[in-house]
Amino acid sequence: MNDTSITSLSGLIISRQQVETANGVDLIFWLSTERGPCRLVVPQQRYVFLIEQAQLAEAEAIWKQENCTPDFLRPLDIKTFNGQKVCAVYTFKQQLHKWCQVALMQNNIATYEGDFKLSDRFLMERFIYGLVKVSGEIKWLGRYWSCQQATLSSETDVQVIKQNTQLTMVSLDVECSPQSELYSVALSMNNTGDMSSAQHTVIMIGKKQPVEDINIIWVKNERALLLQLIHWFECYDPDAIIGWAVANFDMRLLAKRSQILNVPLTIGRDGSVLKWLTHRDDPDSGSAILHGRVILDGIDALKNASLHFESYSLEYVSQSLFGEGKLIATNSDKGLEIQRQFEQEPVTLARYNLQDCLLVERIFEAKQLAEYAIQRARLTGLALERRGASVAAFTNLYLPLLHRSGYIAPNLGDIEAQHSPGGFVMDSLPGLYDWVLVLDFKSLYPNIIRSFKIDPMGMIEGLLAPEEETIPGFRGARFSREHHHLPRILNELTSAREQAKKDKNDAFQYAIKIIMNSMYGVLGSAGCRFHDTRLASSITLRGHQIMQQTAHFIESKGQQVIYGDTDSTFVHIKGCKDVKEANQIGEQLAQQINQYWETLLRDKFDLDCYLEIEFETAFSKFFMPTLRGQDTGSKKRYAGLTSTESGDKMIFKGLETVRSDWTELAQTFQKSLYQKIFADLPVDEYIMEIVAALKEGQLDEQLVYYKRLRRPLADYIKNVPPQVKAARLADQQNAALGLPLRYQQRGRIGYLLTINGPEPQEYLHSDIDYQQYIDKQLKPIAEAILPVLGKDFNQITSDQMSLF
Repeated sequence: MNDTSITSLSGLIISRQQVETANGVDLIFWLSTERGPCRLVVPQQRYVFLIEQAQLAEAEAIWKQENCTPDFLRPLDIKTFNGQKVCAVYTFKQQLHKWCQVALMQNNIATYEGDFKLSDRFLMERFIYGLVKVSGEIKWLGRYWSCQQATLSSETDVQVIKQNTQLTMVSLDVECSPQSELYSVALSMNNTGDMSSAQHTVIMIGKKQPVEDINIIWVKNERALLLQLIHWFECYDPDAIIGWAVANFDMRLLAKRSQILNVPLTIGRDGSVLKWLTHRDDPDSGSAILHGRVILDGIDALKNASLHFESYSLEYVSQSLFGEGKLIATNSDKGLEIQRQFEQEPVTLARYNLQDCLLVERIFEAKQLAEYAIQRARLTGLALERRGASVAAFTNLYLPLLHRSGYIAPNLGDIEAQHSPGGFVMDSLPGLYDWVLVLDFKSLYPNIIRSFKIDPMGMIEGLLAPEEETIPGFRGARFSREHHHLPRILNELTSAREQAKKDKNDAFQYAIKIIMNSMYGVLGSAGCRFHDTRLASSITLRGHQIMQQTAHFIESKGQQVIYGDTDSTFVHIKGCKDVKEANQIGEQLAQQINQYWETLLRDKFDLDCYLEIEFETAFSKFFMPTLRGQDTGSKKRYAGLTSTESGDKMIFKGLETVRSDWTELAQTFQKSLYQKIFADLPVDEYIMEIVAALKEGQLDEQLVYYKRLRRPLADYIKNVPPQVKAARLADQQNAALGLPLRYQQRGRIGYLLTINGPEPQEYLHSDIDYQQYIDKQLKPIAEAILPVLGKDFNQITSDQMSLF
């Protein structure tokens, strides 16, 4: 560094810490900046909660009696949703902060906003979301910048933001014995694909062996391994550690072994020790504490980004994305194989160890998981590693605005939780159709909020105002036309998303989309302090109204609406000749519907309209099934052949092809059967061929069911599903062979149906019950669509039987 002292710096918050002192709480933030890491301290902060001013005298008497007097009080010019002015109660110690609240609550005196983490409140109230600008005396200490008296503000400069939204990351994976003794640690800083690169390292216990294709640092024991790991972090100094279950397994194991071996694992950026804190309510989980670095778990990152997989194992996700997986097959006993490789083929184990790191890196890169975490932090102020937390994100955005409008937040449960209606789903008109269009309302719920000014504070203000001056909601709600925050938040997010699309910043625009779509869910959740059925119902019931009126409008134009679901409308257009005409009709309908709603909101409500419907898809063939065994049309289940000028594509929604609880046989059969029907090809011969091949054992590889065990095996007592029966058989066999039990505490199992019931894939002893697969897999799929052709599955297969 040329400069050893500067007065301002901007960066991304990567870790937060609170340290109590005699003068209050020091907040310690670590930043990743363009100029290197920075540790900054905001000293002498205080814990705070609120009580109503009218109850202050009674509260002081209780505190005196309980010997837990707060450090000081301050009346505030803000009020509850019930109009009561409040007083702030400050303490320097967290224990006193809790005692003072408990004493009041035990005497039926309400406390407010006392559940926020101090560092989160500090940032939130200053509108600091992820990126921060630091002012003060900032000194370079050789490894990082340090500011002991920092002043923080939100960083808004676009160019500075772009420069500070990158993290240096290491992918880390640990291998150990069945007794949790360390074998090796693999580290990858850059997924070049070349295992011999210095960017890829495996620290392994064992005697040095010649190897050219992988970079291995050989050490003599666990102590030496931990010391080498410390040295590696000192050399490479990453911002983030990524991995698969990396906090709850790898970091937990490293912390435990360092404690047992009395080798403090000083891999924090300031030389602090890695610590593991077990959660009080769940001994199987906890938190890794590592100052100056962030730990990003791949499983949590996928779920935060709303990326869903049938299984979140590294093997399953990497196979799904890349067709490539781990170097030890999961259907063998992995623990024993790892032990064997360590003892007999340590270089092979090193390759396996490093391969896991490389897979994690590829997944993070392919799905932009780090970028998504950064953009989510930028938008909401959530910590980079925070799981889920849509309620916390909403609160971070909304609460500081609410305070500046003179209100505090209600407590969880202040308003009785009531059921709110879900999204609109129309009864479908089942059948096989030519030319069906799909029109989707763009961000329907967020745009309802924007258009009709739906807002927690806006409802409080609206109910106090004359009715004629407000916007009507549902279930007694009325909303202020002027006093609201949520519509403005969504306006800003919408503008930011449009700009992100123009900039082709996919991670940012996707993060905005997820956050916008969560706003309704938060207001409809009993776990949110702003939950109120009047708010949620004013969104969903308005959605019902919009969908129904849109359908009526379309039918007034001579078209037929055959289905509607939440924000999508399916329209059958008769007499269409080709995809060009279908597209023209779709675009014209969308334009007419948008004009209809713009006029209606202006004339009836005197409101600007943010509702916008788009022509989404043209299906040249479309099938909507009935409910099984009934004449009633199904919901959320259909198949279609999309048609574009560049080609056709099959789409399945809710049917067996896209459901994980059906076999590969069923999925392949359905795809092929529908393709033939949509192409007006005969199907009898195909059905007979599949049945014959099945019975002859030619399709055995497609007959495996894969199911997750969502509870420990011992919890299944009365109702024992097939996957549990198979898992119990598998572990009985594992026990007989002296192998570890694999399925006692959840997991994912593959099994087949045999003449003796379900049996695990790895221990199949009985003959497969092919008739079960015909009756339970092939027949239901065929019977859903064959009647529209005037055909019957039993008749076709019985015709086949007569040939033999």
